[in-house]
Amino acid sequence: MDKAKVYFTDFRTTIGTSLTDKLKKLIRKAGIGTIDMDGKFVAIKMHFGELGNLAFLRPNYAKAVADVVKENGGKPFLVDCNTLYPGSRKNALDHLTCAEINGFNSVTTGCHVIIGDGLRGTDEVAVPVRNGEYFKEALIGTAVMDADILISLTHFKGHEATGFGGTLKNIGMGCGSRAGKMQQHNDGKPHVNTEDCRRCHRCAKECGSDAIFYDGPNGTARIDQSICKGCGRCIGACAFDAIENDNSNAVEILGCKIAEYTQAVCDGRPCFHISLIQDVSPNCDCHGENDAPILPDIGMLASFDPVALDQACVDLCQKAEPIRNSQLGDNLAKPGWHHYHDHFKDSNPNIAWKETLEHGEKIGLGTREYELITMK
Repeated sequence: MDKAKVYFTDFRTTIGTSLTDKLKKLIRKAGIGTIDMDGKFVAIKMHFGELGNLAFLRPNYAKAVADVVKENGGKPFLVDCNTLYPGSRKNALDHLTCAEINGFNSVTTGCHVIIGDGLRGTDEVAVPVRNGEYFKEALIGTAVMDADILISLTHFKGHEATGFGGTLKNIGMGCGSRAGKMQQHNDGKPHVNTEDCRRCHRCAKECGSDAIFYDGPNGTARIDQSICKGCGRCIGACAFDAIENDNSNAVEILGCKIAEYTQAVCDGRPCFHISLIQDVSPNCDCHGENDAPILPDIGMLASFDPVALDQACVDLCQKAEPIRNSQLGDNLAKPGWHHYHDHFKDSNPNIAWKETLEHGEKIGLGTREYELITMK
């Protein structure tokens, strides 16, 4: 496979030129205009940030991308799918409220916001995974797959399991329905925190496999793990965050599964990918807070190849100087610290990221070999 082209620009601007202008210039140079968007639905996949987190991408960047899509005749919309964990984005109503509070609406972004897997995270479609080793089908939010074109707009940051959250994470995990996210997390099955259960029986009404029953001295909910199918509907149904899934997979396999889900989302239709390396927090934007950045702001990148884009972002980050007053800086300053010579692993030692990109390349999602084209 030939080297992929990855376009890069830093965050420097001249007087009279904004960063959003520079982003538009970058994606045009990277070839977004070669996609036939005329009259087509264009999904812009991004993360709206958990409430309390301030590291997510500003809506101004989303508007810049949406503006370029409209210039090319496309009909853009912003999309994300509901979360598996309890929080402020676990159903479409809470998710849309979260997006509004964090600044994402039709005025600020120039397009509508749609939650891809519906009200409760169950609006999904089974999509074939070409060359899949872990999955033959992936469960993807319906609105994501209904789009004619996919554009990923990613905040590149650290992650406590996958090492970094990049393009593949944004697409693969982010586009999965709740059941799809459960599949990627080892087909995990949720459990009830009985201390938080209010005995409202809403979860049992939503259960698709009659796996929830009530017993004990207080009549709290329980889940029969032998019957549970791991669809995750009960997590979205519980209004009191009493149902959780803490059965995660080995991080290496998790990364491979994310790559296969990305393959399912992208395969067979035009896709374009954008990644911004700024506010590189040590953990995911799904946290209700964000720690100080571990690395300085580096720049904006774009490519048609998601694997090459993630690899280029990693390489640029590894060359950057760690910020002293950060999780990474603190670890490196500890006496006797085992230096991994890998900023992501030195920040979160129990992670794996190379396997994700290696598997993505193996199944034909993209290549790790790239040519970095710098734009001033």
